[in-house]
Amino acid sequence: MDNEEMRQGWSSTGVGWVANARIFDATMAPMADAVIAAAELVPGQRVLDVGCGFGTLLELADAAGTTPVGVDISDSMVEAARRRVPAAEVLLADAQTEDLLQGGAGGFDRVVSRFGVMFFADPVAAFANIRRACVPGARLAFVCWRSGENEIFTLGTEVLTARMAPDEGEGEDAGAPGPQAFGEPERVREILTGAGWADVDLVAQDAPLDYGFDGTDGVEERLSVILATTTGQSARTELEPTLGPDGWASLVDEVRAELRRHLVDGAVRPIAHTWVVTATNPAA
Repeated sequence: MDNEEMRQGWSSTGVGWVANARIFDATMAPMADAVIAAAELVPGQRVLDVGCGFGTLLELADAAGTTPVGVDISDSMVEAARRRVPAAEVLLADAQTEDLLQGGAGGFDRVVSRFGVMFFADPVAAFANIRRACVPGARLAFVCWRSGENEIFTLGTEVLTARMAPDEGEGEDAGAPGPQAFGEPERVREILTGAGWADVDLVAQDAPLDYGFDGTDGVEERLSVILATTTGQSARTELEPTLGPDGWASLVDEVRAELRRHLVDGAVRPIAHTWVVTATNPAA
């Protein structure tokens, strides 16, 4: 199983993520901080960021005095990460199959990821490949979405999906590659132990995604993210030709109204329910 379909999807979706990098970084700061804390970085270590996106963790790892290396399957993300963290080596590659030590440098002491490891077609093979690039005793730390109600996947987007044709494949396999693939703790443990990792631990984290980080009500910030990512892009492609420009604009206003109905303390602040996962590469 390869990740070609995922690569094609992120080639377009990645552009929207890069355009909204400031919003993602502000709202997901608690998750990024949790990963860095769990990784227990030490200056001088080599750190691999899997699914590095536009370079958030690379920047934090660089600031911690480590040598960061990123890998991502999206060309737009990789370009953005290279611009953001010039000190980092950033690979445009599939972490499931790529030789992650292709530069000939030593193995990695730490592996980190913020929502970047749930998309592999064969996650056991991917984590085994990642582990082979690590030194004995290396520490893995990543954050992923927990199963159950996560408003991040529904808040505002339900207005759009209610008008779209049903997704025939939706709900068939909760473990299929995608944002919620690692929601169940036992599945995460099975994948990591199957890939040779040890001491697997999952800690639940609940934190607000504060779209009002700039002192606004966060409605336009949340709307920008919705329209720039998968659901919004798909909705526009499907619905605007039928609705026309005015009809599409009216539907977008409905999304705004829905977001305003769910303000918490004056701003859009859904709670993110996540796992902070850690594991170690056993000594040889």
